[in-house]
Amino acid sequence: MALSPLQSRLAASLVASCLLLLLYLILSPPNFALAAELQEAWPVLLDEGNFPTGPAARSLLDPTYEPEFSPFDRSIIGRAPPGFTSLTNNEPMPMNVDEGSTQRFVFALPGVSGRQIEEDRLELRDERIVSGDPSAGAGAGAAEHQEQEQNIARRQTSQRVYISANTCQQPQPIDPSKTTMDPPQLTLYVSTSAENQAPGPLANPASQATVVFNEGAAMYSFTTNREVYIAVHASNVSDVFSGIYNFRVVASTERYYYSYDAQEDADLIWVDSDSQGALLITHDLANNTNAEPYVLFAHNKNDRAINGLKYSYCGLQNYAQIATTRGEDMVRTSMTKRGLSNLPKQQFFFSGLNSSAEYIGILAKDGSSTSKRQTTSTGTTLVFNATSFSTKSDHGNCRLIVDLSFCDQVAYSVPSNPTTFGNATQLAQFYDSFASTMYANFNKSLAQIACEAPSTQRYSLARNCSDCASAYKDWLCSVTIPRCEDFSNNAAYLQPRAISQPFPDGKTLDAATLAALNLPNTTAYNSSRNPRIDEVIRPGPYKEVLPCDDLCYKLVQNCPAALGFGCPLPGQIGFDGNYARHDPSGGLTCNFPGSAHFPSGSQRAVVNWGLLLGAVAVGLLLI
Repeated sequence: MALSPLQSRLAASLVASCLLLLLYLILSPPNFALAAELQEAWPVLLDEGNFPTGPAARSLLDPTYEPEFSPFDRSIIGRAPPGFTSLTNNEPMPMNVDEGSTQRFVFALPGVSGRQIEEDRLELRDERIVSGDPSAGAGAGAAEHQEQEQNIARRQTSQRVYISANTCQQPQPIDPSKTTMDPPQLTLYVSTSAENQAPGPLANPASQATVVFNEGAAMYSFTTNREVYIAVHASNVSDVFSGIYNFRVVASTERYYYSYDAQEDADLIWVDSDSQGALLITHDLANNTNAEPYVLFAHNKNDRAINGLKYSYCGLQNYAQIATTRGEDMVRTSMTKRGLSNLPKQQFFFSGLNSSAEYIGILAKDGSSTSKRQTTSTGTTLVFNATSFSTKSDHGNCRLIVDLSFCDQVAYSVPSNPTTFGNATQLAQFYDSFASTMYANFNKSLAQIACEAPSTQRYSLARNCSDCASAYKDWLCSVTIPRCEDFSNNAAYLQPRAISQPFPDGKTLDAATLAALNLPNTTAYNSSRNPRIDEVIRPGPYKEVLPCDDLCYKLVQNCPAALGFGCPLPGQIGFDGNYARHDPSGGLTCNFPGSAHFPSGSQRAVVNWGLLLGAVAVGLLLI
């Protein structure tokens, strides 16, 4: 029977379809499930209780479904459980917390890349081949392989986590005159157990770490292979305070974002001060450092606003009276190489301070200004221990001068009179010009010495004219530019000067005060060391930090005998009232280039070891 054209096309299509189906079945045979495989099923769970058998309990952090993509970590695809705030690696999280309440956070560890996983798998195969025992049975090899798999899994996921926090704001006294207490510190809780996913004051203490903030800062680190649960709790405060707490918490896998150094020897030195200003300086920085790595906060001790926040960077930014981070006119920051080491240092020159006041200076490093906040590189914000310093009285006859042209090592208070020299620059130029003129006369005498003669004709094989010139400059600047202290300072090493002259405000020392001093009526007490000071400046009564005796010894040691230099020894005429000796236990007891002022004898002075060694050498020659 002949097919119509339409039927012929239909038949051809059916034959072609059957051939394609047959070809597919031949190339890709399907795998059909057996009925035995479907007999067991997990019981239906209506809540998040524990499984009776089988898979482990799912973490609160896990979503209902999460694909396993090794290049991506939980910080990207995870999400926080209700009541928790997610933390991103190296990113501060600001948060308010009311008294008596707790804020909770969760931090997911960054994952391991697929490439790293594959490398560990290859390492596992190598270890199995090398360590395998041919005589061992199949069961022992499987157990060893499983143990190695578990070890590598733990190594892939376990990381060191650094948790840090700063208190930026805290309740303040409603009436400071009615309380001497400070607000209670916040408390940091970090879960250290998988069973504790809600750390805080009510959780099991054995399953969490508890860190009470220290002056507004907290740090804690540990190694873990799971998400980290964190809480910050604020205790109930007294009704004499008002306000809330504000803090910043950071989790990092690299280092502490916020840190502090509670060592007594801070990296900040108080050089000197006058009635309205102060000069502070850091220790030597790295070679060829042109940047300004530090910031500085200063605060009057009588103001309690920063109590409880002295280690908190953001707390100091908010409450400190003076902060270099705000770009205020009260402090001038610069770099200097002043000192024997000739290495860069950062100095801070304050102005506009209160007279006869106690202050603290707190040095800090702002990590955000030295490196970008990334997951691969993090700068640490570091706060150092406070350094105490004070200002002088309002007599105004001691003024701080710095950055002199000739006597470039001078940076301290000198006898002054605000009615004679209106600003510190004019006063510095007066002293510097006088010392430079005196040095020019010495230089003429030194030119008569055969400095360039052959070694057999020189005055010394160990010293030359450059050493002599340097020693004379150090001695001259310390002698012609006296270091000034308040007349009310009763330190035994100070030398009273110009006691019979009036202060800049016209007042004079009363008879009772003069009688209590019981000083002889001599030129050493009734005038200044340099007559030009009394003639031009007229500072009135002050006390001088005398030059160190080893400045004179070093001068004799380094210069030719033809110049006729000589030094008095302790107990001889000419020593008392003109020189003083180093007292290693008493801080600053005499003046020398690079010396600094210290609030207590517990802090070490900037000792000029070159001068001390020179004094020892000269002393041996005189014995």
